[in-house]
Amino acid sequence: MGKTKYIFVTGGVTSSLGKGIISASLAKLLQARGYKVAIQKLDPYINIDPGTLNPYEHGECFVTEDGAETDLDLGHYERFSNMPTSQDNNVTTGKIYQAVIDKERRGDYLGSTVQVIPHITDEIKYRIKLLANKGNYDFVITEIGGTVGDIESLPYIEAVRQMRWELLHNSVVIHLTLVPYLAAAQELKTKPTQHSVKTMLEQGVQPDIIVCRTEHPLNQALKRKIALFCNVEESSVIESIDVETIYDVPLLMLDEKLDVEVLRKLEMPIDSEPKLEQWKEFLRKHKNPSRQISIALVGKYVELKDAYKSIIESFIHAGTVNDCRVNLKLIHSEELEEQHIGECFAGIDGILVAPGFGVRGIEGKITAIQYARTQGIPFLGICLGMQCAVIEFGRNVLGLEKANSTEFNNETPFPVIDMMEDQKKISGMGGTMRLGSYECSIAPGTLAFKIYGKKEITERHRHRYEFNNKYLDHYQQAGLIQSGINTRGDLVEIVELTSHPWFVGVQFHPEYKSTVANPHPLFVSFVKAAIDHSTETIA
Repeated sequence: MGKTKYIFVTGGVTSSLGKGIISASLAKLLQARGYKVAIQKLDPYINIDPGTLNPYEHGECFVTEDGAETDLDLGHYERFSNMPTSQDNNVTTGKIYQAVIDKERRGDYLGSTVQVIPHITDEIKYRIKLLANKGNYDFVITEIGGTVGDIESLPYIEAVRQMRWELLHNSVVIHLTLVPYLAAAQELKTKPTQHSVKTMLEQGVQPDIIVCRTEHPLNQALKRKIALFCNVEESSVIESIDVETIYDVPLLMLDEKLDVEVLRKLEMPIDSEPKLEQWKEFLRKHKNPSRQISIALVGKYVELKDAYKSIIESFIHAGTVNDCRVNLKLIHSEELEEQHIGECFAGIDGILVAPGFGVRGIEGKITAIQYARTQGIPFLGICLGMQCAVIEFGRNVLGLEKANSTEFNNETPFPVIDMMEDQKKISGMGGTMRLGSYECSIAPGTLAFKIYGKKEITERHRHRYEFNNKYLDHYQQAGLIQSGINTRGDLVEIVELTSHPWFVGVQFHPEYKSTVANPHPLFVSFVKAAIDHSTETIA
């Protein structure tokens, strides 16, 4: 293989069209043809990363193996490609400007006036090429966040324009647009797409392929019209119609020959069909389950499903392995009242208490955990959910009436959850938590060992607070045992309740590592426990 080929994915008309899914789907198709592919996301916002952003602002913050707090699209990349991402896969305007300003302060520019062109655009190009240089990839797919025409996106589009000239025939631009359906006229309208491409042309970039999001099929006449007005071949107008699940998109793009069009334009061989048997089998099982269960996801951001995107997708993976449809009931923890708890969890086969930060909704989470513990309902607590399980057990089993986390009450007489020692001297917020992959040793004979089937694992973290080991013996003797620890820091990673059918809390985030090809064992086991708790099947 010669030079790395670069594929740029831009968006027009409106945001949230699914550039990340299209990028991940194309990567999957190229990967299935035997190519080595990497994907990265360029985000136009000035934050260094989404780590300090409210989930309502930006959805889930996805954490990579090397501890980068990144855009949720990297979760799609990993779930589709089954390849881990890193800090190099997510670049923000904040990172770009910070790097350029640091160079200016060091005198790297030898007194030159620092400008958007060439200094900012050079840094953007450097970050794009850096990924290719580190991994020796056949293809690097670069998704540019936002919408063409946004002020924030201008330097990125300019960087693409420059790279197009530098790369000659080694790059392709895919532009994703919306073709809206006007119900009153009963027509699909191509004008927004035309204007979006015109905006691209004004910035010096001609798209090679146009992917059209639509609710209704595009006929050949519409494709011909788009091709004519947007300066592309008819075969380069790709329909992306709404589908039942995001996991249908790679097969939809296969039918539309998106990968073939890309390979043709990059003058790459198209020798064989992509190997997608495992993917097709996953979809077949996902769409034809023999049973169904209901699991409650208790959190404080349930109005926005993207806040728990990786958890939701992990249930799809685990449900498919168990030949089961997982129906999620999203429950706002602030609205949980003890007197209505039985009614709220009627028909629920499992309860997951979600991660998060801050005191809002904590008492509702604790109430939900108490109900799961006392009623024998399978329970999984993730990060803060695990910490809430420790607080609930301390209050209601150990008799530590005011047990709490110092995150919520610094004056609690029983700080069963406390800030990590190495976090107490940190003042900044961004990128300062315990982040990324850490080792965990699992005790033989425990439920955790049965789930993982091995003594040593690694999982990704994102937290400042931990189980206070001063109370460890009290919990162990009462039956809430530590079944997984990080031996280097003596940090409790997994707790489980020995007197319960399935009650597990983990300090880490298992949802970040679940993929279509490798569903996470914790979710697989949790769903199996919920199935055992349930008797419902699909007629």
